[in-house]
Amino acid sequence: MTTLEEAAFAGDETAFADLAGRHRRELHVHCYRMLASFDDAEDAVQETLLRAWRGRDQYDGRTFFRAWLYRIATNVCLDLTRQRSRRPVSAATDSPGELVWLQPYPDRLLDEIAPPADQPDAVVVDRETIELTFLIALQALPARQRAALIARDVLGWSAADTAKLLETSVAAANSALQRARVTMQQRLPEHRADWSAPRPTAEEREVLARFIDAHERCDAEAAIAIAGEDLRVSMPPDRLSFTGLRACLPLFQRAFGPDRDGDWRLVPTSANRLPAAATYLKRPGDSIWRAFKLDVLWVDHGKIVEITTFGASRFPGFGLPDQWSPDR
Repeated sequence: MTTLEEAAFAGDETAFADLAGRHRRELHVHCYRMLASFDDAEDAVQETLLRAWRGRDQYDGRTFFRAWLYRIATNVCLDLTRQRSRRPVSAATDSPGELVWLQPYPDRLLDEIAPPADQPDAVVVDRETIELTFLIALQALPARQRAALIARDVLGWSAADTAKLLETSVAAANSALQRARVTMQQRLPEHRADWSAPRPTAEEREVLARFIDAHERCDAEAAIAIAGEDLRVSMPPDRLSFTGLRACLPLFQRAFGPDRDGDWRLVPTSANRLPAAATYLKRPGDSIWRAFKLDVLWVDHGKIVEITTFGASRFPGFGLPDQWSPDR
């Protein structure tokens, strides 16, 4: 009996699509880590699968099929990084607002590759490797260093396999990894070890509930009560960033004061293993709650210390409608 893999490499396009499609979500997450953009990652996966199909005669059958796909996906991401000429992240930059291409990743899609107990080799989507702060730090690395660090420290690949991935020597791959680790150590917060929770904790969910309640009651004092003194609000792709509670106070007044845009309804969700809220706005004279924005929260010791705000264009990926109904 012909196996699926044999049929795929014999030229059965349907069989090949089925075989490669089993790895689609984890490839998408890999490309997302490389590019920090959900949409760019989707483009990269499409190109990866196309290159794999066209280059199937180059597959030697000895390499694990999954590893072969990762090698193609990494090269696609390196090509896209060069083609799109993104402005490098400076050593001083750690604000999400500076990465105009940054997009959130819905947890509901991350859960598609949560590894079952009988698949220890599946990609583990830990918070520390998908959280926005980690992604921003990754973007400060040259693309090949970024690929080396993801392969070794995220995917757990060996030095030899990483060298094959990058089509270089083991010594060169190890050198890229060491330089990447130094840069990441300089940019990541010391409390990174606390990021091990796989999804929003009970404390984070409670803070999110208070955040939602404050918005729906337009209660600025309640919103300020759960905000840290060092609160930072960023709004990619607009490069807007406000640092410190005092600097953010005008945002609370604008959102909740008498001149606000309207009334709010918020739906709890999660992105990048962090609590998030999808906001709907009903403007004066309107009868419909319309999609407005998505806030991803960073909570530390019961206080919100960072809010990264994305536009309503991200709602479909979270399975959210463009209009909210109280009957939902």
